[in-house]
Amino acid sequence: MTIYNFSAGPAVLPKEVLQQAQAELIDWQGSGMSVMEMSHRGKEFMGIAAQAEADLRELMGIPANYKVLFLQGGASMQFAMIPMNLLRGKTTADYLNTGEWSKKAISEAKKYGAVNVVASSADGNFSYVPDFSTWQCDKDAAYLHITPNETIGGVEFDWLPETGSVPLVADMSSTILSRPVDVSKYGLIYAGAQKNIGPAGLTIVIVREDLIGQVVAGTPTMLDYKTHADNDSMYNTPPTYGIYIAGLVFQMLKRNGGIKAMEKTNIAKAGLLYKAIDNSGGFYHCPVAKSNRSRMNVPFTLKDAQLDGAFIKQADARGLLQLKGHRSVGGMRASIYNAMPLAGVEALVAFMDEFARANA
Repeated sequence: MTIYNFSAGPAVLPKEVLQQAQAELIDWQGSGMSVMEMSHRGKEFMGIAAQAEADLRELMGIPANYKVLFLQGGASMQFAMIPMNLLRGKTTADYLNTGEWSKKAISEAKKYGAVNVVASSADGNFSYVPDFSTWQCDKDAAYLHITPNETIGGVEFDWLPETGSVPLVADMSSTILSRPVDVSKYGLIYAGAQKNIGPAGLTIVIVREDLIGQVVAGTPTMLDYKTHADNDSMYNTPPTYGIYIAGLVFQMLKRNGGIKAMEKTNIAKAGLLYKAIDNSGGFYHCPVAKSNRSRMNVPFTLKDAQLDGAFIKQADARGLLQLKGHRSVGGMRASIYNAMPLAGVEALVAFMDEFARANA
């Protein structure tokens, strides 16, 4: 039986990447060492890290005046590092509130300065993205923070607000590498790796050079972006194996047409799943506004919540795993990141159709 893992993270990884890592596990390219055993300052690993950065820069078209940092602490650490590094003498930052991860970022930022919530979709249970005409932005804000894809609520948007001279900051943990982005439109992009990049433990930060080096007083050395930028992410021992796996993922994407080709596949996968929901005659329902439906995380409910347990049990028996919705919203959630093959979504849709007919 083929297993399809719909977990929101840590999430499925490309099979070819896992197979390459398996083949190189004990002896990386004749070095006699596993990557897990290598000194982060040895020529072997420094070459791995340099190649990973070069490939990511190529894939995303990252301009030369941006630093790429390989960090630890997850996106949650960035909730604090961003205000510590980007307030730069200002007292207020703008935040858009579109769900659970936005709320966490807002809560953390309040420890370091005033937060201006420019708009919120709380009134609609975070099922949509507020129209930009309703945003109350501060032209003097240190930065504007957005979460382009809310993993829990399944809300995604692909347009950018006009921020003028205010740097745009984006948590792309669950959408990075799934669609092309113009990095030059952002001051900072950050992403936990465990959804579209690699194993948990690695966090990637892409930051414009002019925004670093002016931390708030008392910022620990390890939480200063300049510390990591000046030391090529090797001020301390970085998450070496996570960087290695990320590098393999970058190479795999390059071999398979890059991010544009990946976006095409993601559109097909999401379209197939949403069609199954919408054409179920009301048996399944997606609470997200159609214009803001995520390509990465698809939440849905059943017409009768008492069927949830049977749905999960039968899905598990079919090898369709981790479909239970987040505890804060309930229902179901299928995370269909880059590494989820189209065949996995097809198998899920076939099961959903059978289940609906059997329980109509």
